[in-house]
Formats: sequence, structure tokens, C-alpha cells
Amino acid sequence: MEVTEHDRAEMEATLGHTFSDRSLLRVALTHSSFRNEQLSSEPAASSDNETFELLGDAVLGLVVTEELLGKFTDWNVGRLSQAKARVVSARSLHAAAVRIGLGRFLLLGRGEEKSGLREQRDVLADAYEAVVAAIYLDGGLAPAAEFVSRTLLGEVFRNELDSLGAPDQKSALMEMCQSRGWPMPDYRVASESGPDHRKRFCVEVSIKGQVVAAGDGASKKEAEQMAARLALSLLRDQEPAL
Repeated sequence: MEVTEHDRAEMEATLGHTFSDRSLLRVALTHSSFRNEQLSSEPAASSDNETFELLGDAVLGLVVTEELLGKFTDWNVGRLSQAKARVVSARSLHAAAVRIGLGRFLLLGRGEEKSGLREQRDVLADAYEAVVAAIYLDGGLAPAAEFVSRTLLGEVFRNELDSLGAPDQKSALMEMCQSRGWPMPDYRVASESGPDHRKRFCVEVSIKGQVVAAGDGASKKEAEQMAARLALSLLRDQEPAL
């Protein structure tokens, strides 16, 4: 799928930034599968968004850290770092990309178009980072920061403020086990379901060979965090004979 002039105008309106150099926007929207398909016949497709992802990650880190430092002046470094990790996680960036409809503008190879890659979490999260980089390269830090604040941080601060900066659930469970003289928790993938581009994982957490809780998520890491959170909730209320 090519990006038409109407699509570009619509995308710029969504991003809140009119590009002086629209080739930057094209690069940000170009997946490597499209580049590989078009490279031999279309010189303009000689770049994809992988390099932009790296720059976008750095710009995101700066913008998010500055916002957190200004908003939560009484938080220590550990809590700020945990909050930053949550804000710039693939889950969070994917949600922001979905909210602005970024997926439909991506340039994908024909094979990937049929595989559902346009909706895949990591692809959209990477594209969001690439767009941040494109805005930064075109207009500087101020418009990039405005974009991040409007499309990512605003939503996080409205809906996730209570959990933002909360301790990592796996670390908290590990500390509880240590304080009670128990062995470290053991995590095991109990099952996987769904197509490759939309996998769901069920992870069980066990202590001393006993399954304490199970969590579900779109990644193993997310499922582990859910399992740890449920285990903490159960173990804080009672001390089972482990």
C-alpha cells in the first residue's frame, strides 16, 4: 500500500505536525518488508524505519524523563526509572499507536500485509518510535515533545497514574520470598494460544514446587508480571504452608 497525498495530509493532521521534509515521514512509516520488496525498482524505498526507531527511543526517553521529573518531584530515582520503563514499554507505545490509527499508514510488503503484521504490537510500537524520530528530525525537540505528551503521556497520566511507578511485581514477589525464607519463585509457560501475530501466554508461578498463581498476557513478560501480581495478592493475605 502506498501513502497517497490525502493520507499524508490526514496523517500530519493526526500527528499535529506538518512536515517540511515529507521523506522523513515516509521513512518512519516504511517497514523493512516493504523496503526489501521495492529496493530493486524504487530508489525512494531504500530506507526503512529501523534506524529511526533507535533515535526515537532516545528522544522518547528524554521527553518522558523530563515530564516525570517535573510532575513527580518527590519520587526517588528507582520509582522514576520504573515509571519511565512502563511509559516507554512496547505495550504502552502500541496502545498510543492504535489510538492515533498509525497502523493503516504503514508501508508493508505484500506477504506481511496478509499476515496481520499491521496490527502486531512490536511493529506498531517501533513505528511510533520512528514517527517521534521523524518529527524530531524535521522540527526539533519541541514538536516531538508535544506529540509524545499529547498521544502518549496524556493518556498514561489520566488512566494509569495510580499504578505508575509501582514496584515491579516480579521483584516484589522475590523480595517477599526472601523475607520469609522461601526459595525464589519459578515461572513456567503453561500454554500459548492465538496466531503468531496475536499470541496469548499463560504463565504459572510456583514457589517450592507449588503453583501459587497463573497470569495471562500478550507476551511472556506481561504474563509473568500478572502471575506475580496475583501471587502477591494471595500471599499477603495468608501464609500458605509452602
